[in-house]
Amino acid sequence: MDPAFLPGDGGLDDRVPFLARLENEDGTALRKLGREMQFAPRSPLIQQNEPSTHVLLILTGWTKVTASAPTGYQALLALRGPGDIVGESAAVTGSPRSATVTALERVRAVAIDHRAFREFLSGCPSAAFTLLGLTAERMRASDRRQLAHASMSVRERLATLLLDLARTHGRRSTGGVEIAVPLTKQELAGAVGASREMVQRALKDLRDRGVVSTGRRTVVIAQPDILRRIGRLDA
Repeated sequence: MDPAFLPGDGGLDDRVPFLARLENEDGTALRKLGREMQFAPRSPLIQQNEPSTHVLLILTGWTKVTASAPTGYQALLALRGPGDIVGESAAVTGSPRSATVTALERVRAVAIDHRAFREFLSGCPSAAFTLLGLTAERMRASDRRQLAHASMSVRERLATLLLDLARTHGRRSTGGVEIAVPLTKQELAGAVGASREMVQRALKDLRDRGVVSTGRRTVVIAQPDILRRIGRLDA
């Protein structure tokens, strides 16, 4: 691994997908309970505040998890991809959906009725404990992001986010490391708890310094070491 992209514990991704945590036979049994669905890029898989009817196991493609405030501000809470589960919290508690899940690219997923999912967990304690552990890890990552938002400037938060995305979604290109997941500037702003205008200004400063280059839903990191210094990650 490039030393400029060190593992983090407060990123937007699950460190290990849900399906990869299950025993092979448990994962196979769970998938057999559902039906496969496909979603076009930028189409919703799950809508905030809707009643829960099913969970989704993502097979291919990446999604974003967002929540909207009454003011209209939309926060980017997480990225979920192959092997991840979404909609499980509402399915287990019976509460309305707490967030919206939207495809960032073409997505294939298995939809499992919420009642069948709860019955599966009741009959498979190891899977239930696995889900509990995943939930705890997600809460810990969320807590770490909240702490970062409280203690860092927008510029520092953005630098840290870009490094984390490069670590989890980076691919080598002629200009450096391209973040492969297609996020808009508004979505980047939602991930760091800032306005779109503030993130645009921060990105312009990074572009002017040759640290990054940007395009439509693309960011290429040319100088990760400078991002690490901005994010105070060298200490």
